[in-house]
Amino acid sequence: MSITAERKQELITEYATAPGDTGSPEVQVAILSERIRNLTEHLKEHKKDFHSRRGLLIMVGQRRRMLDYVKRKDVARYESLIQRLGLRK
Repeated sequence: MSITAERKQELITEYATAPGDTGSPEVQVAILSERIRNLTEHLKEHKKDFHSRRGLLIMVGQRRRMLDYVKRKDVARYESLIQRLGLRK
């Protein structure tokens, strides 16, 4: 259900904007997206796990706010990020 350290490092290196970058919005959105995907798979099997469902909704809102921030700052970065992550908008 949670993200492994190795997978997190892969995401950081893939979405980092500069060497050593771990906190940029792109990296944070990528990590949140991975956690959301994992939790969605968990909830498909455990339909009555409402506590995890609430956590999922909180993470989705957090990712939405972060994407809105990126869009406000630089639309090209936003478009590139959602395309790389395979998100709808």
